[in-house]
Amino acid sequence: MISILKPGKDPALPSSYGPVSLLDTIGKLLKGLNVVSERGMMREERFGFRPRHSTYLYLARLVERITWNVGEKRLTGAVFLNVAKAFDTVWIDGILYTQKFRNFPSFIVHTISSYLRGQTFEASFQKATSSRRGMRAGVAQGGLISLVPFSLYVNNMPSPSHHVELALHVDDTAIIASSRRPVLLVSYLES
Repeated sequence: MISILKPGKDPALPSSYGPVSLLDTIGKLLKGLNVVSERGMMREERFGFRPRHSTYLYLARLVERITWNVGEKRLTGAVFLNVAKAFDTVWIDGILYTQKFRNFPSFIVHTISSYLRGQTFEASFQKATSSRRGMRAGVAQGGLISLVPFSLYVNNMPSPSHHVELALHVDDTAIIASSRRPVLLVSYLES
């Protein structure tokens, strides 16, 4: 993170400077390239952070499915999952292998690799601070560039049967099934 003087501001005042993160700039570049979507690595069920798949469409898909089932006199069942510490569990070597296997441009593989490898963390509580430690897995939640490797990571989720639909948004997963018979509905959701 670096601070850059805002145009026309007094350099003697701290409020005249704005923070700039180079990683977020790279993240915006990668987001603009839409490399993951272009290579067919983003599932249709994934919503948010991509064109024509907004967060609102995630909710609309759920409502549409339930409304259609009511009109057809079908039962709707759903399981909603929120993966705890999802960003912390991303398998870094697996993400890099996936990029190489899918023939991503080398500059993107190197950029994401340099972002993911060599990260460290430390924890603070009141006046105590832990020693700095290396991260073996995970991506920083909230960083724009983090969405690319995280999306690649969760993209390997198994595909559902023809009775079940998925709706994925960041670390939230909705598994939706429908049937006229409750026993089948439960069976679809369990599978």
